[in-house]
Amino acid sequence: MARAENKTEAGGVTRMVADLAKALREQQQLSQEQLGRKIGYTGSAVSAMETCAQPASDQMLVKLEETIGAGLGVFEKARTYVRMDKYPAQFKNYALLEQRALTLSSYVTLVVDGLFQTEAYARALISGGYPPLSEQRIEELVEARMARKALFTREPLALLELVLEESVLRRVVGGRAVMCEQLLHLVECAQRRNVTLQVLPLDSGALGEHAGVRGEMKLLETPEHDHVVYLEPQDESLLISDPAKVSTYAQRYAKIRAQALGPRESLGLIERLAGEQE
Repeated sequence: MARAENKTEAGGVTRMVADLAKALREQQQLSQEQLGRKIGYTGSAVSAMETCAQPASDQMLVKLEETIGAGLGVFEKARTYVRMDKYPAQFKNYALLEQRALTLSSYVTLVVDGLFQTEAYARALISGGYPPLSEQRIEELVEARMARKALFTREPLALLELVLEESVLRRVVGGRAVMCEQLLHLVECAQRRNVTLQVLPLDSGALGEHAGVRGEMKLLETPEHDHVVYLEPQDESLLISDPAKVSTYAQRYAKIRAQALGPRESLGLIERLAGEQE
């Protein structure tokens, strides 16, 4: 459902796309209803897109490119940037870095890392969060999160590492069927050549040492070989680029990884837990 507040919250790219779509529609002497029929949407949906009450979905941008794009390719190019406009404000700067990352190493303690989530798992998490979101906003965030998966197959391939606390795998999100699908998806991800997945077992710390007690982190290397750390506590965000601080986080991550199960053991544990959810 279109929301009036979207008109004031819409980002610059979303507004530009809306204005361009309207200009091209009018240039081709199409009404909103006529354009809607051509792209498989209602005239009201076209109106909502042009006023930013409901920003264009990825699918709508594809159809706009095919129908009124005039061979310019602008709607196709805009897909990435419109998607960025849909991310929470605190995530946008990191999302731009993630798309271009050479390496990305993540440690998560509560839920599966967003890059590795299934659509059903992501929807369950986002819809169950607080404060509550509208159905439209939930779908926007799910769509944007799923689009991040392009990093798995992008050329050149990014090297991805993920260390999960075992408790993440045991915490049922969205029901047993959703959780089973999520665990099996992790198994598929772990079998990719550019992915290393490890589990930090529940008994970490039994001998008095647990390097991950200070919480989650992401370490990223850019194409320019700069290294940054991203933290996101309680809907805030922090990008750290100071070399001394990044070095400390990198050493801490290395210790966490060393305390985790090996990739083969981790894969076996995930497969066993998936079987328990069936």
